[in-house]
Amino acid sequence: MQTREILEQVATGRLSVSEAERLLRPEPLANLGFAQVDLHRRQRCGFPEVIFCEGKTPDQVEGVVRELVRAGQDCFATRVSDTQAEHLRTCFPNAEQDRVGRTFWLPVSAQGRDVRGKVAVVTAGTADLPVAHEAFNTAKAMGCQVSLLADVGVAGIHRILRHAEQLRQADVIIVLAGMEGALPSVVGGLVDVPVVAVPTSVGYGASFHGLAALLGMLNSCAANVTVVNIDAGFKAGYVAALIARRMHAPV
Repeated sequence: MQTREILEQVATGRLSVSEAERLLRPEPLANLGFAQVDLHRRQRCGFPEVIFCEGKTPDQVEGVVRELVRAGQDCFATRVSDTQAEHLRTCFPNAEQDRVGRTFWLPVSAQGRDVRGKVAVVTAGTADLPVAHEAFNTAKAMGCQVSLLADVGVAGIHRILRHAEQLRQADVIIVLAGMEGALPSVVGGLVDVPVVAVPTSVGYGASFHGLAALLGMLNSCAANVTVVNIDAGFKAGYVAALIARRMHAPV
């Protein structure tokens, strides 16, 4: 039954308000067989379910996207492969795709279009950019104003120091680094805002694919630094956006 038909039946008394409310309320789950799509994630957590594309076929990703669109919800996907990206480009030509960050973004609802909160994304090196773009696009999709400052690692400490005042204008700062993972501590010592540290799997053998950076960040002496998992740009962007938007929420 379409929305207009439901409202007409309420107006004529053929349908009660409570029954109309039940019909208009979306189901909590969409069972696609290969996936249980959570359609109430936005009501509970503030943002619709995000699609993690690794391990899914292009058709499966398309199916989840279509279900979210059918429910009137925005679609954001991470770790999109080249094959999946090409398939989605054909199916949804109006979506935004970032092949550096491997993300897919298809806004379909008016809800959440208000941009509030400032998130700065900072990388120690150029090699950190794929994870940085994932964080950047996540925070942007969630409705934050986002900036990117790349290649300002501690090997040339003057590069980050010259941007100290700019960083202090952000509500939350995401800092990505591989190798020894020192940059988040430096940034944490320059600002009075939360710093979300992201260890990346960048570096030679003894970096152990990001483990050295992870342990270094977990042991940071800067009290405003917290840490997400290795290469977890999505998690960093999501948490940073929640904090930044809450700081500017309407009273």
